Amino acid sequence: MLSGRNNSLSHDPNLTEGSHSDKVLPGLVLVLAQLSIFIEQTVIPRITEEIAASFSGGGVRGYENGPAFVPGVICRIFHSAGEKLLHHYNKMRTQRISILLRKRFTTPNWIKHKEPREVHMFVDLFLQELEVIGKEAKQILPQGHLRKHRRSDSNGSTTSSRSNPLRDDKMSKSNTQRARSQLLETHLAKLFKQKVEIFTKVEFTQESVVTTIVKLCLKSLQEFVRLQTFNRSGFQQIQLDIQFLRTPLKETAEDEAAIDFLLDEVIVAASERCLDPIPLEPPILDKLIQAKLAKSK
Repeated sequence: MLSGRNNSLSHDPNLTEGSHSDKVLPGLVLVLAQLSIFIEQTVIPRITEEIAASFSGGGVRGYENGPAFVPGVICRIFHSAGEKLLHHYNKMRTQRISILLRKRFTTPNWIKHKEPREVHMFVDLFLQELEVIGKEAKQILPQGHLRKHRRSDSNGSTTSSRSNPLRDDKMSKSNTQRARSQLLETHLAKLFKQKVEIFTKVEFTQESVVTTIVKLCLKSLQEFVRLQTFNRSGFQQIQLDIQFLRTPLKETAEDEAAIDFLLDEVIVAASERCLDPIPLEPPILDKLIQAKLAKSK
């Protein structure tokens, strides 16, 4: 059934994974994953109870060479199948979004990029894909225990490293000096955040699946950034797009600390690949983001 050989469904040629599983609907894979877990957790125990009740001795044994029905073994088989299917679903969804990200970063000439005037449209496409995944997960998977992992600074706040008081330098600096200070601070913050656990085991819940896919996509985004070379305007465009993504991604995923960390990693990667890494001033950045939000309403 998963081979898709008899499936004549057509897909967008621009979002094709390029493997034998292309014709398999991701939703079907997720349904099979959840079905496997349902069989493991509900069906097998119920069958075991029925078999036990059918024997006067109250057990499933009575065979000279051992029981014909071993619940533990069958449960492990279905659990393993469910995990593999869930992993495959995450891979399919991540590959689809990675194609979108690859096109975004390989199409423009980043060395000649113009000054950013608005958030790039790829952000909307990215969020639309995540919205589809979120709706799909809600239809199929149960809701997990809500737990937001917030990143706290030394003063106990949950703000991003961008609001670090070290940046409030009273001395007047040039744009270049200020940019170097900001990048140095980002690297220092990165060292303190290395303990953030990025990839945890995927659970069969809505939040866990969506969060895992977001993390994988951000890692792909970071790798695509590392393959490019940016001028100042190109770097600022990346800064603008990533800053806009912070709020919706942290609302979508349950692990805010890891999402913040991965977004910061993209900015650091872009700065390392930039010929003149001067970031946008906060007032300009906020103005462009507010313009995008107003346009989206």
